[in-house]
Amino acid sequence: QVQLVESGGDSVQAGGSLRLSCAASGYPYSSYYMGWFRQAPGKEREGVAAIDSDGSTSYADSVKGRFTISQDNAKNTLYLQMNSLKPEDTAMYYCAAGRVALWLLPYGYNYWGQGTQVTVSS
Repeated sequence: QVQLVESGGDSVQAGGSLRLSCAASGYPYSSYYMGWFRQAPGKEREGVAAIDSDGSTSYADSVKGRFTISQDNAKNTLYLQMNSLKPEDTAMYYCAAGRVALWLLPYGYNYWGQGTQVTVSS
């Protein structure tokens, strides 16, 4: 069964950096989409960044220029490098995967990790 496990979340000061990792297992598909989503208390889950199996990427406007999504196919690991963090980036971050997806929209992402908490203080 597909399993996604996030790590790297922490509490940092505004302006700091973090790198989130998502280790994937049991995912045999050669064609796929993977993405990072986040959800803050009282807010809907929003797409942050996504990447497909060809390496094409998409970013939410709020993180463009600050966050970078990447993947290490040999290690089956997805990353989210987060720089210049802001308090509004505070949220639970989730890794998601699907064979067919709509980039930053949750539809088509059938597998989700448990999340890793990112807290940014001013």
